[in-house]
Amino acid sequence: MSKLTIGNVTLDNNIILAPMAGVSDLPFRLLCREQGAGLVCMEMVSAKAIYYNNRNTESLMEIHPREMPVSLQLFGSDPVIISEMAKRIEDRPFSFLDINMGCPVPKVVNNGEGSALMKNPGLVEEILSGLVKAIRKPVTVKIRKGFNDESVNAVEIAKIAESCGVAAVAVHGRTREQYYSGHADWDIIAQVKDAVKIPVIGNGDVDTPQAAARMLAQTGCDGVMIGRGAQGNPWIFREIREYLERGVILPPPTNQEKKEVILRHAALQLEYKGEYTGVREMRKHLAWYTVGMPHSAKFRRMINSMETMEELLAGVERIFG
Repeated sequence: MSKLTIGNVTLDNNIILAPMAGVSDLPFRLLCREQGAGLVCMEMVSAKAIYYNNRNTESLMEIHPREMPVSLQLFGSDPVIISEMAKRIEDRPFSFLDINMGCPVPKVVNNGEGSALMKNPGLVEEILSGLVKAIRKPVTVKIRKGFNDESVNAVEIAKIAESCGVAAVAVHGRTREQYYSGHADWDIIAQVKDAVKIPVIGNGDVDTPQAAARMLAQTGCDGVMIGRGAQGNPWIFREIREYLERGVILPPPTNQEKKEVILRHAALQLEYKGEYTGVREMRKHLAWYTVGMPHSAKFRRMINSMETMEELLAGVERIFG
């Protein structure tokens, strides 16, 4: 199992939790780190929101010592604001500052941010070169295959990133137009890997240990990033690690193990978000945790009406016995 060095930081392993808005929050990152993720990435934070001292942004940027190393991800399109805000937050305990050039959501893209940046290589260069000069911590970037099939330019953007002094690039093998549908194109990850000398992290369709091994073998990438494959399944990190290190396929978690992790997840939500938000955010996780279980459709209806932690815990008892 190879360790992965990005800039001046060496990770325990090369299996990484992807940044996911509304998913990779502090409670979930702690669980994934405990299950063996070598690096966890935070939810994306708006550079403008930091600039305007937005209250919610403060809680998004909270970091726990036990989850480190952590990657903090900014999104934005104004090179000056991004660099200035990076300087403002640099003393926080994150290891890497990542720039989001992959988010496909319309309200982000319509602002010229996220994956829209891939349409503007000149602006990409301006943002990245300014940022690398502004802070001492390693800067990384997350990109897609391209904006659409007519503009597949991941290789061009990765080369620009490398020339600006960026320490690593993560490539999601889908275009913005694809969102999360269809298949991820791992060939584009291999092409980026061939084109640059900095570490390349592959992302897209890694939902089993075997898929992680195939991606590493097929693309030559230096690490794998897990997004939707980790939803309701933080165990995927320990499963991939065992498989890559020893060729062992671990049995899936027992219902008792699932229940323990869910209760721990709920307790962390309560601690960091309070009951009102914690319970509501826990609903989608519970739906993911129980996918494929007998009566899961009935559970989901029950889950969506939960409003208190007491109801949630009683529901977990009913589901897992």
